[in-house]
Amino acid sequence: MKMKLLQEFNYLDTYNAITGVVIVFLSHVFGKYWYLFMVFLALNSIDYVTGWLKSKILKKINSNAGLRGVIKKLGYWIMILVAFIASFFFIQIGAVLGIDLHITTALGYFVLASLSINEMRSIVENLVEAGYDVPKILTKGLEVADFSTKSFNLLLGTSTESVS
Repeated sequence: MKMKLLQEFNYLDTYNAITGVVIVFLSHVFGKYWYLFMVFLALNSIDYVTGWLKSKILKKINSNAGLRGVIKKLGYWIMILVAFIASFFFIQIGAVLGIDLHITTALGYFVLASLSINEMRSIVENLVEAGYDVPKILTKGLEVADFSTKSFNLLLGTSTESVS
């Protein structure tokens, strides 16, 4: 009886081992805050699904539009990569010059946050256009966050506006 009980829980050991390997890999690739990148990936996926749902409800399914959406999301990931590469580059130059430029890592996280807000806004827009009754707090909250991000971008002279 005891052996059978242990065999029934053997799948938990396998699950824990696989989960551990995945987390170690993600931590190695994306660093200490790997889960922020996974949240962004989840937002990418949810936005794609809600966009597809909207087009299905409105009877406007178009494979070209879907492909453009996937390519746009790939572009977002490239922007994040470039921002983190730039911050790494500045940190290395700072080390050569004897200046601590670790603050430039904020550049990568700012781009990640800006694009995350963009994805959240797009998800809400898709749901509204599909006819869902979205709470005002979501639509207004994302408008404020989007406005704040755009204001900061104007201050820096940069933009994270997506090309439609």
